[in-house]
Amino acid sequence: MHRGISYTIVLYISVFIIAFSSCSSSKPAADASKTTTTTKSSRPVLPKASTATVAPALEDQILVLINQHRKKKGLPALSSNPVIEAEARRHTIAMASHQSPFGHDGFSYRSKVITSKVAGVTATAENVAYGSRSAEEVVNGWLKSSGHKKNIEGKYKLTGIGVARDEKSVLYFTQIFAN
Repeated sequence: MHRGISYTIVLYISVFIIAFSSCSSSKPAADASKTTTTTKSSRPVLPKASTATVAPALEDQILVLINQHRKKKGLPALSSNPVIEAEARRHTIAMASHQSPFGHDGFSYRSKVITSKVAGVTATAENVAYGSRSAEEVVNGWLKSSGHKKNIEGKYKLTGIGVARDEKSVLYFTQIFAN
């Protein structure tokens, strides 16, 4: 276990196993310049050698559900950021194509990329999951886990979501939060 990073793995057993894990990191304050946000229409280019396929409609649905939950709690909506989205997708594709184990391997690197490329970002957190069959199922699973819920309800402004299917159509999920 890395210092300053908490790992939570929750297994739900029904028809299959669903796994969830959360992680967070903070950095000292950087330059407080303007942060860029974008819509889903400017998606990052994906690696061509991957055996995984992305699921952008599920990414959009997850963001809607997360923001609905945040609104109920009196929290501001998260805005999707292309840099954060690219990092979330890269990690999800790596897990779904079995180039990386399920979990938070490389989170400190993803966090460094985000804090170096998105002005003003000093803290990041990450939720991952696999096996859920819908946006509702993964969000509900995360909300039942204290570590994931803490990230979802955290003082974050930006997010990036990646969803990918492996060769057996098992879905993998990554949501990165930043402030």
